[in-house]
Amino acid sequence: MKTIRSLFLSAIALTLLSGCSNQPKEYIGIVSAMDNEIDLLLQEAKIESAETIGGITYHAGTLQGKNVVICHSGIGKVRAAAGVTTLLNRYKISKTLFTGIAGGIRDEEKVLDEVIATRVCQHDYGHLGNEGFVWEGGDPGMGGTPGEYYTCDPALVELAYESAVAILGREHVWKGTIACGDQFVASESYVDYLEEKHDAYACDMESAAVAVACQNYGVPFAILRALSDKADGKAREAYQDFGDVAAENSNRILMNMLAHF
Repeated sequence: MKTIRSLFLSAIALTLLSGCSNQPKEYIGIVSAMDNEIDLLLQEAKIESAETIGGITYHAGTLQGKNVVICHSGIGKVRAAAGVTTLLNRYKISKTLFTGIAGGIRDEEKVLDEVIATRVCQHDYGHLGNEGFVWEGGDPGMGGTPGEYYTCDPALVELAYESAVAILGREHVWKGTIACGDQFVASESYVDYLEEKHDAYACDMESAAVAVACQNYGVPFAILRALSDKADGKAREAYQDFGDVAAENSNRILMNMLAHF
């Protein structure tokens, strides 16, 4: 009788262990728009596998001792949305971190400062009529609300902020709204508009798409942006001069952040 009972319990234990081993591994998703924004991360990571889906390569492995999937989505909201959605569908992602560069908006900001988003919006979403462009924020037809902003995870925001302070110093780190649109902004007047309309600290081309995808899947997210330029008339020249350095700064901050998970 004891032998049968022992065999029965052993069979249950093996079943449970087998079930545990089949559970998908949980990862932190790390996304950027351009290669130079994740080059350092890929160099530092221990990549265990890589697969290309829809033209985007997803690198799975460890970074700072944490399980990560790193991918370069491409520039703009459409590519970012496609890349992050595939990431969230293909892997078990506990949180998403978007790292890269952006244009600064405030007079007090400097090139190579870091902006940690507290919320993001689509500054180019609305309708264009005879009276000009009218911003509408969200999409009511898809369950959104006009004037909608997407809020980043507060705990991730604070961790990203303190990690940035540790790398750059508090005087070079900002928290606030990032305005997202499918334009490379190089206009003093439009920068003034973004600050007045959205209380924005930076503008980029991907963060709102990341926010929407993560929100739809219930995955917390954070946006880390190093300023490569001031989104003004000299933005392209500044981007060419400082883009790589800014991207590396953002990578260093993200690695510091990972070390504290």
